[in-house]
Amino acid sequence: MKILITTGIYPPDIGGPATYSKLLFDELPQRGIDVEVLSFGEVRHLPKIIRHLFYFFKIIKRIKGCDVIYAQDPVSVGLPTMLANIFLKKRFFIRIAGDYAWEQGVQRFRVKDNLDIFSLKNNYGFVVKFFKKIQTWVAKRAEKVVVPSHYFKSIILNWGIESKKIEVIYNGIKINEPRVHKVESKVLLSVGRLVPWKGFKVLIETIPDILQEIPEAKLVIVGSGPQKEELEQTIEKLNLEDKVILVGQLSRDKLLKQKQLADIFVLNTNWESFSFDTVEAMALGLPVLATKVGSLPELIENNQEGILVEPNDKEAIKNAVIKIFQNDNFRQTLVQNAYEKSKQFSIQNTLDKLEKLLREGILYTELMESKKEFEEDGGFIVANSLKETLEKYKK
Repeated sequence: MKILITTGIYPPDIGGPATYSKLLFDELPQRGIDVEVLSFGEVRHLPKIIRHLFYFFKIIKRIKGCDVIYAQDPVSVGLPTMLANIFLKKRFFIRIAGDYAWEQGVQRFRVKDNLDIFSLKNNYGFVVKFFKKIQTWVAKRAEKVVVPSHYFKSIILNWGIESKKIEVIYNGIKINEPRVHKVESKVLLSVGRLVPWKGFKVLIETIPDILQEIPEAKLVIVGSGPQKEELEQTIEKLNLEDKVILVGQLSRDKLLKQKQLADIFVLNTNWESFSFDTVEAMALGLPVLATKVGSLPELIENNQEGILVEPNDKEAIKNAVIKIFQNDNFRQTLVQNAYEKSKQFSIQNTLDKLEKLLREGILYTELMESKKEFEEDGGFIVANSLKETLEKYKK
């Protein structure tokens, strides 16, 4: 069995789709599934539109010998993958972990609605409506839609996708023994794209209040994005140059080191389909303070595996940080509970579920081919073919 993964980014690029695609490339061959990866990075240097056309032809060229195409988003690679598959007639799966139309709407077209409301409405400008139609069209053409959380399944259902087509498979992380954590420094760590819905501006604005109680506290923000200049201006305006550090995008190894050196992981986001960084922090023994939005309540029960607050609630953020730093027993309870919860999101579980989904799809294809042979040649071929298929699936 062989699959072609079409992805917008791939190492050395940094980001969720890159990490996920590399995981499948490394791990699935050990389970008897060959993997080919086609990154959009191969054509990104070309002019817009032209790059998508070249990517389309690359898909057609690379698909030879593959049984399944697995796209990692519904627009940049999902659309050319879906169009190519009209001619290729392969099994087409897609993984959707974000709403491209909403993200573009918030960043470029003054959309103010949160994702839950956005997914139900359609009274937006032409470009935003066009993006919504594209991603819905691609998702409907896919045989299976893989999502990283039950919360995001609810969003995809709002697109009009049938529930039976949607499979929830959490992102997997490597689970190690948690580090022995001693609060000697007072470093808050936050990670994500520098975009408005991640709440970095408000988080920075909360630091002066935290400093009144914990003067040695510092905030480290890892990530890049269009809001960088605005955040730098906020830091300068509040005279926090020595207390808030924007370190930019980091490699996987360097980001892991930052988590190991931090004292609290903070995520003041307005939405989240699945937070790999939050689960990894839980697995590393890092206390987590996050917002009660999106998939985060699936990962954390308030005051059990972490603290959940409303987005942009400065007072609640401040109080949670102080409580974690000043209450050793409470902090250790959070750390221990979070580590146990993180085991549910192991790489092993992710791969088991994806492998099952892929193999069930191939089994279905082979059974349909057997049915066709039966219709064409009578009842003798189908008996042997079905027997061989079931024996192959058992192995």
